[in-house]
Formats: sequence, C-alpha cells, structure tokens
Amino acid sequence: MRENVTELAEQTSTQEACRHLAYPRSSYYRQQQEKPVRESKAVTPSPRALPPAEREAVRAMLNSERFVDSSPRQVYGTLLDEGEYLCSASTMYRILRQNAEVHERRNQKRHPVYKKPELVAMTPNQVWSWDITKLRGPVPHVYYYMYTILDIFSRYVVGYLIAQRELASLAKQLVADSCTKQGIEPEQLVLHADRGSSMTSKTLALLLADLGVGKSHSRPYTSDDNPFSEAQFKTMKYRPDYPDRFGSLHHARTWARPFFHWYNHEHRHTSLGLMTPATVHYGQAAELRVKRQAVLTAAFEKYPERFVQGQPVAPKLPTAVWINPPLERDGQSS
Repeated sequence: MRENVTELAEQTSTQEACRHLAYPRSSYYRQQQEKPVRESKAVTPSPRALPPAEREAVRAMLNSERFVDSSPRQVYGTLLDEGEYLCSASTMYRILRQNAEVHERRNQKRHPVYKKPELVAMTPNQVWSWDITKLRGPVPHVYYYMYTILDIFSRYVVGYLIAQRELASLAKQLVADSCTKQGIEPEQLVLHADRGSSMTSKTLALLLADLGVGKSHSRPYTSDDNPFSEAQFKTMKYRPDYPDRFGSLHHARTWARPFFHWYNHEHRHTSLGLMTPATVHYGQAAELRVKRQAVLTAAFEKYPERFVQGQPVAPKLPTAVWINPPLERDGQSS
C-alpha cells in the first residue's frame, strides 16, 4: 500500500494520494522515516574469555559432590584459601546461568506434605476435638491455660481443666479422666487436635496407644481443620459475663464451672436442631423431637391459618458431623 501511495503522490500530492487510497498520512510518513534493519554482526568472543575446556572444568567443580550445595561465592572463597584460582565468582555465575543451573544450591529441609484430615462422627464418642486457649491474667503477660475436650457430634464438653501452664502431663491426665468418665472402649474414639507441643507430645501419644484411641492432627496454620474447638472458644469469649481479665486461677475456675454447665445443659445449638449438647450426647434427642412434633401438630390443628407453608416440622437432628467432608465429584463422594 505504501508503494501505491508513493506512485500516486508523484502524479498529484501525498495528501491527495492518501485521501484517494484511504490510507492514513501519519502511517505513510512514519513508514517513510523507518530505518532499514541492519544485519547483526557476528559476535567475536573476548580474548579474556575462558576457553571451552576451562569452562567445563569450572562447571564440573561447581557441580562436584564437594561443592554442589555451595554458592559460587562460597566455592570461590574456599578455593582461594586452598591456593587455587579458577575464575571470578561472577564468571562462575555466568557459566551456571548459561547451563540453566542458577538456583538454590544449598541442601535445605523440605516440609512434608500434610494430608487434610477427614473425620466423621455418626454418634457421640466417636470423634473428640480438643484444644488449649489462653485466659488473660490479672496483669499483662500473665495467662492461664484452659484445656477443653469437645465431642464433635453432640458439641458436649466431656472434660476441661484450667492450669497455670501448658504441659503434656496435664493433657494426658485430662484425656485419661475424660475417657474413663465416658466409658471409652478401645478402637472406639479418635482424638483430633492441632499441632501444639502438648498435642503432639510423646507422653500423650503413648497414653492414646494404651487406651486404643486414634489420633488426628490439623495441618499447620490451618484453623479450619479444628473448627469445633475454635467455635466453642468463641462462644465462651463472647459471653456477656466473660471477664476482660481473670484476677487469679481460682477466679478463672470459679467462672468456668457455671459456664460449662450452661454450655452443656442450657445452650441450644442450631446445628443440633436447637437442642442442648447434653440432650444429644446422652441419647435423649429423638424422644424430645417426638414431643416437639406433637406440640407443633397440636398448634397446627388449632390454628391452621397461621401456618402458610402447611404442617410445621420439628428441627432435624444431625446424622453425620464432619471435619473436612470429602469433595463431591460426579455426584458421589470422593
């Protein structure tokens, strides 16, 4: 097109030629100013460059068993101390770069791949979740530690204690007492926790092995892997009477006693069909739901016009409670 514009411009003018051929003048002028591409000259190697044989020797030294985990600067300094000079550190880097070998050379620890825990409870005392939370003491940097074990199916707190420090021996005692109180049989229960020092201690692991209790741990820095304990702590710390600070260990224990009675026997969970943890944990939920349904049926028969959507149904009870339910693929659980 540019050639056509040039030919026509010789007979008229550039403006008329561009207008007649519908070609932008700005494009025509820009192309006229473009310089021809010069052919690249062959690059001659510098006389100071290392010969190929020496470059291979340097590369072999850098990748040798002795220096494979060392950076080029470390190699350079080590060889100088031994009275040997191959090339500069920058040349070493250049040789590695040309062979796509510039990367982290140090032998470092690789973090293991942690599998996402997938636990399900169909009845109480199949899966327990436990954790430790800090309670603020009377002055800054003073804390008390609350250990709490929760049944994930019923949300019933099966055991707790408050101490001045976090110790594996205290966790062991609490787990042992809770298992005895609930009559846990071998191979019946899985105890889930995060990866705190008390949770992963050898002391507790040996106890669980003796009791026949399975153990499960959250992935590092993944609070969603232990949601039930986290939710229970939030419920506790958002109570209107939860103190900003506890004046003493006795104060913390005195406050916790009525709280856990309320939590187990009075607090109704939406996920439990608005029943208390104790009702579900001790097998009273089905009978109570029948009574609730009778009340709703009587109300419907007496005032049917008040129920626009028909016969009311009592809230359903949980059938399975999961920690990380498996993803569904093609309509089926994986």
